[in-house]
Amino acid sequence: MYSQLYELWKCEMDESDLEKLPPDFFAGIVEYMKKLKVEGRMLDKRTVKASILKKETQNTKRMVKELIWARYTKIVNKAAKGEDISRDALTVEEGQIYVKIPPMAETASNFASEILQGREPSVTFNLKRKRITLRMLKEIPAIIGGDMKTYGPFKTEDVASLPVENARILVKQNMAEKLEIS
Repeated sequence: MYSQLYELWKCEMDESDLEKLPPDFFAGIVEYMKKLKVEGRMLDKRTVKASILKKETQNTKRMVKELIWARYTKIVNKAAKGEDISRDALTVEEGQIYVKIPPMAETASNFASEILQGREPSVTFNLKRKRITLRMLKEIPAIIGGDMKTYGPFKTEDVASLPVENARILVKQNMAEKLEIS
């Protein structure tokens, strides 16, 4: 596990895009950390093996922290720019984090807007998933929504209600248009 972690950590630090992690990666790390802890308890602290194990544990913790924060930073930056993030690149745990970012970004934007308009800002988080109704302008294959549900595939002229972050991306790419419902 250490060599796999090292390779993934190195790639994540070197690349600007998210690297694809195995779906069970973090579960594997949890098991590996448990194993290191058990082995550490069983060794005489004065042995060379105990010293090596201690260093391996320290390096593992450092790489895991750096890997998580690097990935989180990339996810937040992409979400803030309205860029799409491939669901294949996210682990299940990261997908759960990602769906909460757009409401937070919207709250921050509203906060700034109120201040700039000279109004007392109110900070409220609407964690309920907002949806936008779209008319598809092109054929679109099935997509995974921000709520981790599958939508589509869509044909030209289909109408669908999608999570706001997915809808914005499709509109931005001229693949759909927002419908105003009165």
